[in-house]
Amino acid sequence: MRLKALSIPVAVAAVAVGVAGCVRNEPEEGTTTIAVTSTADGCEVAPNTVTSGTLRFEVRNEGDDVTEFYLLAEDKLRIIGEVENIAPGTSRTLTFLAQPGSYFTVCKPGMVGPGVGEAPFTVTGDAVAVDSSDEEAFAAAVASYTAYTKTQVAELVTKVTEFADAYKAGDDERARALYPITRIHYERIEPTAEQFGDLDPKIDYRKPSADAEGLAWTGFHRIEADLWLDAARTADEHKRVTEALTPEQRAALADQLVADVQALYDQVHSDDFVLTIGDITNGAIGLLDEIAAPDGKLPGEEDAYSHTDLYDFYANVEGAEVAYLTVRDIAAGKDGGAALVAKLDAEFAAMKQLLGTYGSYESGFVAYDQVSQQERNELAAQLNALSEPLSQLTAQVLRVS
Repeated sequence: MRLKALSIPVAVAAVAVGVAGCVRNEPEEGTTTIAVTSTADGCEVAPNTVTSGTLRFEVRNEGDDVTEFYLLAEDKLRIIGEVENIAPGTSRTLTFLAQPGSYFTVCKPGMVGPGVGEAPFTVTGDAVAVDSSDEEAFAAAVASYTAYTKTQVAELVTKVTEFADAYKAGDDERARALYPITRIHYERIEPTAEQFGDLDPKIDYRKPSADAEGLAWTGFHRIEADLWLDAARTADEHKRVTEALTPEQRAALADQLVADVQALYDQVHSDDFVLTIGDITNGAIGLLDEIAAPDGKLPGEEDAYSHTDLYDFYANVEGAEVAYLTVRDIAAGKDGGAALVAKLDAEFAAMKQLLGTYGSYESGFVAYDQVSQQERNELAAQLNALSEPLSQLTAQVLRVS
């Protein structure tokens, strides 16, 4: 599925922003300055507890690689503020308006992978009143979600490389274990990935979709079929998957996946990559549509051979929740918004709680072919309960109060 973005012209300036809106990026009276030192294996932040208001992170790169600095929300997924492309021996500044709450700081040497030195960061005191126009609030939300998307794709690059190396080496046990974990980062931002022409087909198409469009079958699901060959043979009534791939074929397939994911990274990190407020709100519901689609996770067709659909299911829900939380305050601040966000808060919690009864990323999820039809119906009912109010999000965010 490919989503068409709403044409909401919101300019995103090259400054760091917080959840409440844009803040000037120069020092001013009442600003709290925090020193950050990024190294190859550390991210020192002092102080790590401050009072709400305007914060100015002075980030110094003492490592050998270009680095990034992030302030993450309590869920460690949403990016509240970030500054990137800090060359060795140089400094850059992140300035934004901080509301009370629990956060995390992390640095990312090389600008790929999960980052180093992740540590709690606390903002105390009272909420700060902000008089922001829609344009400012939209710009803040877009900047936050753009940074989140870039981070997920950067982590995908690292995970895909590890997965591809195991597959090429013939370490099938490790490759099978890495397969669903690697896909998490893709599934969280899938509608965004689908905007880039043929990259999603190359990375994530299943055999029937590739055949229908006359494309070579590559990517995750082609490798999945090879790793779970017996299941693929049994499941494929047309006998399109019968023989194991040779080492040379494996290497070509793995290298192609790495190259395609790197191309996605390059696209997302290019100057031409621009999201709109509509991409965020429509992307949230689009992620739930990915679950319920006839070839999606709910019917068990996404990972038809490995039966790891619940990993993708949870990641889609996580991604939808991050998109929602990015614009939650905007929605809540408009007429009728309090009731909608209360409903969405409750339904997201219920959806994640239900999925949690089937496992977790850390402990593993139940194989989806072991989930009964009655249990799938329960998942579908909760997905519907979440999808209905989420479908109202775009209209609420764009409402003129």
